[in-house]
Amino acid sequence: MDFFKYIHAVGTGPKGNRDLGFEESKDMMKQILNQSVHPEQIAGFLLGWRLKPETVEEFRGAITACDDHIKHAKVENSLELGYPFDGKAKNPYIFPLVAKVLKASGLNLIVTGDELTPAKGGITIKDICTKIELSSNMHYFDRQEYFPLMNELTEIRMRLGLRTGFNTIEKLPQIAMSEYAITGVFHKPYVKKYVEIFSDRYKRFALIQGNEGTPELFSKGRLWISNGKGEEVDEFIVDPEFYGINYTKSWDNISLEDSLKQLTEPSDEYLKLAKLNAAVYLFVTEKFNSINDAFDALND
Repeated sequence: MDFFKYIHAVGTGPKGNRDLGFEESKDMMKQILNQSVHPEQIAGFLLGWRLKPETVEEFRGAITACDDHIKHAKVENSLELGYPFDGKAKNPYIFPLVAKVLKASGLNLIVTGDELTPAKGGITIKDICTKIELSSNMHYFDRQEYFPLMNELTEIRMRLGLRTGFNTIEKLPQIAMSEYAITGVFHKPYVKKYVEIFSDRYKRFALIQGNEGTPELFSKGRLWISNGKGEEVDEFIVDPEFYGINYTKSWDNISLEDSLKQLTEPSDEYLKLAKLNAAVYLFVTEKFNSINDAFDALND
């Protein structure tokens, strides 16, 4: 279809805007991925789409178009971690330590990365995974290899400099065909939308109030788990202090060097925090009936 039709749908204001149907969204995404339209049109659509804003049906159509271009590599007994591609700015990552804690359990962790995208300007998954040795159960997939068409849109996105619908679409590409997935969420109202977008792609889908929008718990927060159909969502409170963890988050920008140092020379509290995150992941993947049971087992 003529791409201008989609720009018109999202860019004419509250009275003229309309939501795209599933097939329209799929076609829109296909044209953007193929860059068969001008960069200005892509940027214009993404901005209007964000302001409209995006709907669940539109996200699902766009994700279906992405599926057709992703090179999957199945990893058995795995949990997909949905990280934002704009990185972490104020705190280090913890997933490499979590993977080490989980190695004996046999659970594989899946992360994906690429060059920085808008808008946080943080340290990316790629920055970390390309500079340290990962444990054998930690699997990193570079988008330049598994989804080059999305990678090639990075320059356009950086020129726009704003968050767009792509920030949601790209977090969970189902690269390893995992049965389980967890991603971060800032606010509770987004839980329902994320469940409706992603839950039927997994046996069990979880969201957590993670640090800087990541699936990493650094302080007291909520965990939501869907049974994979989105019909029922269970909510849990997870408080590190309950487990005797007193890690203090940073409020200053962190350097890559400091982030890496936290992983190579972790403090005792940071290692405890890694065990708690590991316990959450074991609970999400149905290895244990509760986070408490999993945490106790990891400390035996």
